[in-house]
Amino acid sequence: MNENKVKHLEFIQGVINRLGQNSFLLKGWAVTLVAGLFVFANTQDMDWRMISIALIPSIFFWLLDGYYLWQEKLFRKLYDYVRQKGEGEMIDFSMNVKPFVSETSSWMHICLSTTLSLFYFPIIAIIIITMTLVL
Repeated sequence: MNENKVKHLEFIQGVINRLGQNSFLLKGWAVTLVAGLFVFANTQDMDWRMISIALIPSIFFWLLDGYYLWQEKLFRKLYDYVRQKGEGEMIDFSMNVKPFVSETSSWMHICLSTTLSLFYFPIIAIIIITMTLVL
């Protein structure tokens, strides 16, 4: 296999690994932040407005996690494209994923995927249920 092709694939794989790590960290931060807001809320005088503050970062983390997963899917398409190049084809080390946007699900579609929904929906549901119990 061409040395330039191997190097290009390593670059792309590095980006995919970083995106996966960022997604993992976002999930950890989402759980930590919501749990922290509940722990530090005054249980005697718990106000629904204090609990509702947890909705904003939860939704933000959900959207950002969807964006990272979308980018990861685009870079996987780029990886496959470079992997399938013939030995005689020139390797330009391009990291442009725009040509693959039409081949991949939309960012919002990925945000609503089963993988992300099963993680973030229960968090948001717990926040909303807690808000309604406090009202």
